[in-house]
Order: sequence, then structure tokens, then C-alpha cells
Amino acid sequence: MRLKDFKLVIVVALISSYALAQQTISGVISHADTGEGIADVQIYNKTTGLLAESDASGFYEFQTDKKELQLVFFSYEFEVVEHLLFIQKDEQVNVRLKPLGVTLSEVQIASRKEKVFEISRLKDIEETAIYAGKKTEVILVEQSMANLASNNARQIYSQVVGLNIYQNDDAGLQLNIGGRGLDPNRTANFNTRQSGYDISADVLGYPESYYTPASEGIKEIQVIRGAASLQYGTQFGGLINFKMKAPNPNKPFELITRNTVGSYGLYTNFTSVSGTKNKLSYYSYFNYKKGDGFRANSEFESKNVFAHVGYQFNDNTSLTGELTYMRYLAQQGGGLSDNMFYNDPYQSNRERNWFQVDWLLYNLKFAHKFSDQTNFTFNFFGLNASRDALGYRSNRVDQADPLKERDLIKGDFKNYGFETRLLSKYHLLDKDATFLIGAKLYKADNAQQQGAGSDGYGADFNFYNDQFSGYNNQSQFELPNFNMSVFGENIVYINDKLSITPGFRFEYIRTQSDGFYKNINFDGAGNVIFEETLSDNQDFERSFVLFGIGGSYKPNSALEVYGNLSQNYRSVTFSDINIVNPTFRINENITDEEGYTADVGVRGAINSMVSYDVGVFGLFYNGRIGVLTKKESTNRTINERGNIGDARMYGIESLFDFNLKKIVGLTNDFKFNYFINSSFVNSEYTASEEVGIKGNKVEFVPEVNIKTGVKFGYKNLLANVQYSYLSEQFTDASNSVSSGISGIVGEIPSYDILDLSLSYSYKRFKLETGINNVLDNAYFTRRATGYPGPGIIPSSPRNYYATLQVKF
Repeated sequence: MRLKDFKLVIVVALISSYALAQQTISGVISHADTGEGIADVQIYNKTTGLLAESDASGFYEFQTDKKELQLVFFSYEFEVVEHLLFIQKDEQVNVRLKPLGVTLSEVQIASRKEKVFEISRLKDIEETAIYAGKKTEVILVEQSMANLASNNARQIYSQVVGLNIYQNDDAGLQLNIGGRGLDPNRTANFNTRQSGYDISADVLGYPESYYTPASEGIKEIQVIRGAASLQYGTQFGGLINFKMKAPNPNKPFELITRNTVGSYGLYTNFTSVSGTKNKLSYYSYFNYKKGDGFRANSEFESKNVFAHVGYQFNDNTSLTGELTYMRYLAQQGGGLSDNMFYNDPYQSNRERNWFQVDWLLYNLKFAHKFSDQTNFTFNFFGLNASRDALGYRSNRVDQADPLKERDLIKGDFKNYGFETRLLSKYHLLDKDATFLIGAKLYKADNAQQQGAGSDGYGADFNFYNDQFSGYNNQSQFELPNFNMSVFGENIVYINDKLSITPGFRFEYIRTQSDGFYKNINFDGAGNVIFEETLSDNQDFERSFVLFGIGGSYKPNSALEVYGNLSQNYRSVTFSDINIVNPTFRINENITDEEGYTADVGVRGAINSMVSYDVGVFGLFYNGRIGVLTKKESTNRTINERGNIGDARMYGIESLFDFNLKKIVGLTNDFKFNYFINSSFVNSEYTASEEVGIKGNKVEFVPEVNIKTGVKFGYKNLLANVQYSYLSEQFTDASNSVSSGISGIVGEIPSYDILDLSLSYSYKRFKLETGINNVLDNAYFTRRATGYPGPGIIPSSPRNYYATLQVKF
């Protein structure tokens, strides 16, 4: 893309604004008895859905081109108010809400909310972000009946279409989700955020998420697909943002405690405190997890603390700070070969493998409203973290551990940055338009070292290179990264039904590597006969511009046709270059990936009876990175990671959620929903310099991916049944079916899982229980190339849990 072309597109995005004249509706919502402002009141258009929410002072504002609105003002602890509004100009509507005379249970609260609308998608504009024309999905975690104590991703993400999930962690310590042919490993193909700021180890150099927030502390999870590459980064997957629970705006102090017991020695505690006093608000939780694991040698212990403090200076200005700390230690039972899995899927022949994570995140957010038309946010964020992996990991996974020195890999991650955004609604030629401009600066100073660990059994994360001087896998690297980006989008209204949103993102990336690795040769008796230390210094600098465009057509309140096309880019990570792995080697010519994604679909809700989203997508890769099985001239078979070739994935995704309660005419004492989430995907390598690859299926693409379920309840008792099915998928570009001794490549067979959950609420108490994998199917979803393997990592058999929640 030439610079003059880039300037032309920016100019077009800035001046293109044929929009309908819109009126601003605003006001203050206050307590009928005390006159104090009420926060988090939801303002709905009774026919189309959510319009706005009140802030800490009770103020709300939205824009509309309608001449008549039936407004609904909803809050959990206050009576619902409806207001018919005729609009000719900007209007101010102040509302006073009366408190409810009785205390509601959580199920009754959910029922009240259901009477209005259930929110499942992001609005076109939220604070300083634009989502018009994008495929967005919002998981309302507080309404989920998933096993939240164990972060059960199969249940939590059940209504997000097309996701492929690694299911090998029975405590939910890490999130592993992909989709559309993206490797699920540690969600590395998404830009992963918490409350809008980055939480992965290194956004570009090592975008893996070792930390996952406790689901019990999350309000909602926002998933924005490939077009999010313009506002949030370059990843092919898009964005996953964990929006944490907010402080209780109506109490100075609230305490919630949840205790869970489950199979295989599982115990978790989640305790949160929350409140608001005048201009100060806070929310904090502590989460503890401990268990033995469903396999031998799989015990774990995790501690996680989160704290949020906010100060509302006035109606227009706020400052919030967040601090997150997590530390966990997990023993890893190692991987299995195909034969080992089919003989006994839950066996383990590794008792000296350990994994430790230490994660400290911080963020400071300043938000200011310059006017009714212009919002500004500034986020300063950072990470100080480490992860240590220790163990014996031969490429022959069926070999007994020789009880010699172990392989130790230590990673230290220190990064910080800021992201600033300005969103402005402006007039041009007497028309309205919305423009977003933002910038991000990111600097990382990471370090990685690999060498000989102890020959003991415990979690000793110290190096013993002097004691085991002949150990071959020795390296040490400093890995500084620098990234600067500028991005922008502009909503252009063609008429009252059609809008177009062009956007751009400029990226400057500098990736450096400064270090060494050792090369040691031995004689037949195992004596060192040659040893050398090789320097490996790299400095990779690049800059580029990504473009995208989205569109939305809304002929009525029940239908929206949307589409988007966006370029994507993913840089090579330093684990692709500097880690010595006995199970595969790295192609020395490995380079960045690039391509684009496209979505076209229809979505909406019909009379509160059916919510739907049906679409087709395409994902196109140039230079896709993957694992390829090769034969060397010596006739030895090896696995190599590198750029396999160009690939494409395309398919149909759909979600239907039926409100059967309304369809069959049940009273509000009942809850009755049925959903079906399906994805049908085809894939192939379209070009490759490697022999026998063109025409092969792309790895991590199950052609059929279905999740379906029923939720039924009467008053305070709720039940949920969910069924999941994924067809078989490959894990390497060669489309290997079995992997022999290593277990790291080959087919992942099809599998199906049935989950059952129940909940009952009484006053301040809530009991949750359930059975995961009711049919006790033995299956696996992952073949690991390194830790926690290498080899097949089995998924959990049938397991039970029970949670008691008490709210004060």
C-alpha cells in the first residue's frame, strides 16, 4: 500500500458522512425518596432493545432518528417505569424510580430482566469503540449456568459460534480457544483483554494467555471476530475482552462468597466485596483453587486476587485503577501416544513435570467527556510476570523417565504501554457522523532461558547447568519488542437503514533477539567431544497499514444485515525461533503470517421469541505457520514448524435461541429456552512449496461443530442440559492420522459431550450443582508439541461439582 493511497483512504473516511439528522435524548435518573442518582439503570426502546445505561451520577444519554419512542427504565432493585416520548428536537427526560417493596432472588431478577430484552450483541457505539458492521457476541456470564468455579469453557462459550476449545484443564487455569482453523493453544490467535487492556505475555512476541480471570468475577465476555484487527491489534481471531463485574452502585458494602467442592479433590473459594460511597467505588475478589486432577501426577493450587477502585470526579470525568495478581503451581502428568491413550486414557508416566505461573497486571484508566459529542479514554497498562516449565519431555512419550536432569524453561515478561482513544460525533453538511481515532504504544523487555533443571522430583525451578555441563538444550535470550500503532474508523450513514464503516490501522513493529545457544556433540559412550556457544542476534523491523470496511443494513427492528472485510497480520513469536524442543524443529526461514477475514450475515430478534445470527465467513492465510512431518535424507522422520503455505477456510455459522416460554404461552414463573449453535466449515491448502500439501485439509478445523441445549426453570429452580459434538480434525498439514511414538501430530477423533447443571435460590443463598461429561466419554481435544505434553492430553471423564453462594 503506497503512502498516497493511505492518505486518500483516510481523507475519504474523515469526510464521508451522509447521515440522518439525529436528536439527543438525555436526563438524570434519581431515587424517588432520597433524590440521589441511580447508576446502571438500563434504558430500552421497547421494540428494539437497549439504548443506554446511567452512569454513577444517574446521567444517561443516547441519540436517535426516531420520532416516537416507548422508553423503558429498568433496574434490578427499583420499579420499572415506561415513558412514551414524541421527539421533534433534543429532549431531556428525568425519571424518579421507586424502590421495590420486597427483596428479589437472583432468579427473580433474571426473570425481570427477561421481560424486557436479553442482550447478546454490542451496540454500534460504546464509550470510545465502534462495533457497527462487525460480528459481535456477548456472553452474559452472570446468567450462565456453566460450571463457573472451574471456568468450564465448553459451557461458558456454548453460544459463541464456531469455537474450537482445548478441554484438558479441569480447573480452568488457562483458556484455550480457537476457531475457523486457528490453533486454540492459550488463545494465542486472539487479542485477549481484561476490561479493555492487554493481559497476554507479549501481544506480538508471545501472545499466549497464561492468566484467565475467574468466571465468577466476570460480568460479560465480549467476542469480536476478525474485523477487530483494526481497533485492537492484528490477530486473525479478533478480540476477546473480559469485562469484569462493576462495584455495586447502590450499597456501601456487599459481600459474596462461593464455595465449591467437586470430583478429584476439587475445592474452590470465591469471595468478593463491593460498594460505592459518594464518588468512590470498589470491587475486589479473592479466588482459591486446589485439586488432585483427574489423572495421576496432576495436582494444582491457584491463588488469584483482583482489585478495582474508581473515583468519579464529576459527571464527565472518572479515574479507575485495577490490579490483578495470580500465582499457580500445577503438576503435569505428561502426554500419551495413541496406543497409550487407547489402552488407558488417564494413565501417566511422568511424575517430575511441573508448571508455575506468576502474573501481575495493572491498569490505570482516565475517561473524560469533553462534550455530549466527544468522549476520550486513556489506558496505561503493564505486566510483570513469569512462567516456569520443568520436566522430562522425550519425543518417545511411552519411555519411562530415566530420572536424570530435567529440561527447564524460564520466561520473564515485563511490558507496559498505553492506548488512547477519541470518539467524536460531528456534523458535516448538516449531517451526523461518528469518528474514532486512537493510538497505542507498547514496549516489552522479555527474557527467556533454557537449560538443565534438577534431577529430583519436586518443583525446583533453579538451573543446574554447571552440575550437568553436558546438557545440550541450553540457551539464553533477551527479547525486547517495540510496537506503535495508529487506528481509526468512521461510521458513514447513507440513509436511516444503511451505514458503512471504513477503517485503518498503521503498525510499526520492531522485534529483537539478543542471546546465545549451545551446540554439544557426544561420542558413543556419552562423553562430550565438542562444545560451542553460538550467538543469535536478530533485529526485525517492519511497518504496514491494514484496511477494512464494514456495513450494516437495518430495514426493521427484527432484522440486520451486516458484513465486514478486514486485513490481518500475525508476527512470528520468539517461541517460534528460540526454544529447543525434542519433538520438532523450527524452519530457519519462518516468517510472519498475513491475510484477511470476511463476514456476511443476518441477525436480530423476532418479538422476543427468537434471537438469531446466521452468517458465512472466509478466512484467507498467506504463509500459514504450522507443523509438517518430513523425511530427511537419512530416512529419519522429523516434525518441522514453519510456513506451510497459503490456506483458506470458509463456512456457515448460525445461532438460534428460542424463548419457548413465550412461544407456548407460559407464565413468568417459568423459564424455557432452547438454543442450537452450529458451524459447518471447509478448508484446504491452496498453495505450498512443500510436496503433498496442496489440497490437504487445514489443521484445527472440525467440519461439523454443534452445541445445543435446553434451559428450563420454575421460580427459583433452574435446570440446564447441553450437548456438544465436534467432528474429527487434523493437527498437522500432512493430515497424519496417527503419530506413532510421539503423539504430537495426527487426527483428533470426533467426540460428543453431555453436561447437566442445576441451581436453586432462596433469599440470600444459592446452590449450584452439576455433572460434566455425563456419559463418561473418553476423548481428547489436544496433541501438545511441548508442555503439558508432549503427546495426547486427555480430557476429563465424568465429574461432579456443587457450589454454595451466600450474599450479604
